[in-house]
Amino acid sequence: MSNPARYSFVSTDSSSGEASFKPFLPLTLNYREKSQKVIGLLDTGAMVNVLPYQVGVELGVVWEQQTTMLQLSGNLAQFEARVLILSATVGQFPSVRLVFAWTQATQIPLLLGQANFFMEFDVCFYRSQKIFEVIPK
Repeated sequence: MSNPARYSFVSTDSSSGEASFKPFLPLTLNYREKSQKVIGLLDTGAMVNVLPYQVGVELGVVWEQQTTMLQLSGNLAQFEARVLILSATVGQFPSVRLVFAWTQATQIPLLLGQANFFMEFDVCFYRSQKIFEVIPK
C-alpha cells in the first residue's frame, strides 16, 4: 500500500480570509500523445468530474468526435457536455482512467467529483490544518 500524498489548501482570494482556502490538486492529464499539467478542485458535492473546454482543446481532443452527450445540472446546465475518458496521474501514483463531462464552459475550474475521482482515490481533509491527503483506492 502506498503512503498518502499530502497537499496544502490554496487561497483563491485573500480578501475572503479563511473561507478562500480550497483543496486544489495538481495532476497530469493525458490524451493520446499529449499531456497537460492541470489543477483540479476536489469537489465532494460534484456528481461527476468536469473538464473545462480549453483544457480538452489543449490536449488535442476534437469536440465533434466525442459523440456521447450528457446533461450537467446547476450552474453548468446551460452548457453542452460530452463524455471524455482521460488518463490521469496524481503525484507519484500509477495513472488511472478518469471520466469527465467535457463542457463548453470556459470560466470554470476543473472539477474532480464522485464519478469517478472519488471512486479511484481516497481523500482525507484536514481543513483546520489546511491540508488534505490523497491515496489510490
